[in-house]
Amino acid sequence: MEIQEILSEQKMFFRTQKTGNIRFRKMYLEKLKDLIIQNENVLYEAIDRDFGKSEFDTATTEISFILKDISYYLKNLNILTSPKKVRTNLANQIGKSRICTDPLGCVLVIGAWNYPYQLSLSPVIAALAAGNCCILKPSEIAAHTSKAMAKIINDNFPPEYVYVYEGGIEETTELLKLRFDKIFFTGSTKVGKIVYKAAAEHLTPVTLELGGKSPVIVTKNASLEIAAKRIVWGKFLNAGQTCVAPDYLLIEETVQEQFLELLRNYIKEFRYEPGSGHYTRIINLKNFQRLIQLIDKEKIYYGGNYNEEKLYIEPTILSNVDREDDVMQEEIFGPILPAISFDNFNTALNSVLEMEKPLSAYLFSNSQEEKDAFTQKLSFGGGCINDVVMHLGNENLPFGGVGNSGIGSYHGKYGFETFSHQKAVLERATWGEPNIKYPPYSEQKLKWIKRLL
Repeated sequence: MEIQEILSEQKMFFRTQKTGNIRFRKMYLEKLKDLIIQNENVLYEAIDRDFGKSEFDTATTEISFILKDISYYLKNLNILTSPKKVRTNLANQIGKSRICTDPLGCVLVIGAWNYPYQLSLSPVIAALAAGNCCILKPSEIAAHTSKAMAKIINDNFPPEYVYVYEGGIEETTELLKLRFDKIFFTGSTKVGKIVYKAAAEHLTPVTLELGGKSPVIVTKNASLEIAAKRIVWGKFLNAGQTCVAPDYLLIEETVQEQFLELLRNYIKEFRYEPGSGHYTRIINLKNFQRLIQLIDKEKIYYGGNYNEEKLYIEPTILSNVDREDDVMQEEIFGPILPAISFDNFNTALNSVLEMEKPLSAYLFSNSQEEKDAFTQKLSFGGGCINDVVMHLGNENLPFGGVGNSGIGSYHGKYGFETFSHQKAVLERATWGEPNIKYPPYSEQKLKWIKRLL
């Protein structure tokens, strides 16, 4: 079936208003939850074939997120869809005002390869919870996970409601020519601009979940041991192929030597070895070769070894890095952590401000003054103080970028709102109608209007 035909069927199905029914939405969310649980081993096998991701990592960073999202909407859908009463101003008395949420219609979700289940299915779940029809285009780079999702969904869901469309750049280009009611894209800033431009042709609203160079700042006031442990985990999770991973380290000079030693010790302790189950390989040869070019052998503090046949790059720390180095010119998206020292906290903050606004930012410090300066001075999508990455796990926080790192947000109620229209409704009484706003006008009426407004 051609994708144009599927979209046409989805538009016709949406007009039946069946997807607006809360029981209908919950029924299919329950069905998706059951299918994921029933096919968990299939999903584990597919992602392992794509880039050697262990069952432990897949369960904790992918499947658990998806099941938690479904549970959230099953529990909160009645509240999320209920009209919200708001205050009615004096000029609209006697009346009452409320905000109703409408589904947008037929939406397109373009997923990413690095967390192929979570970053594809979480937005789809939010879209279905909000009452939309949906076409999912998974990343072709993670080919086995794409096929697994396509089989599970296309074999069990009506295509006029939700459908997985596989393919590469050519298929995505054709999709972007079609008129959707919303496009949700996760990926690079470069491709995000292409999606945004295509959406503008139809005035289609977009949510863009992009990336950027996310800093992690460690000051002398930090608990250095726990900072090192958490940074090593967050940076080398998924071999650094995480959009919110710390991209580079800003470390205060007086504790730099001590802290780099702690990082090295934790990398050794966590045993990031190929095939260990603790570490994934790089997704493909193209990304592997790009990453190798970013390793300046003269600046290796630890690591730097790699195996092209296994697509393995050892966790690598670079020291004495400066802003002009190649590793600082683009998002790394791999297991390389460049370290830049600073002697003044405000200087470190200003250096972040000179760059594009990042998707995430992190600070390790026990100084309230430094915490306040970090949150007040820096603009970033989201982040943590004294941790990394973990803000994603709280469905009560919005997840999204700002500036070059993205547009819009999702997770929890924010995902529901992303795929909904907030419809304003004013209901007026039909009695007690004053003539003050109707012609003929007079100076006295104008005086009263000014008082009322």
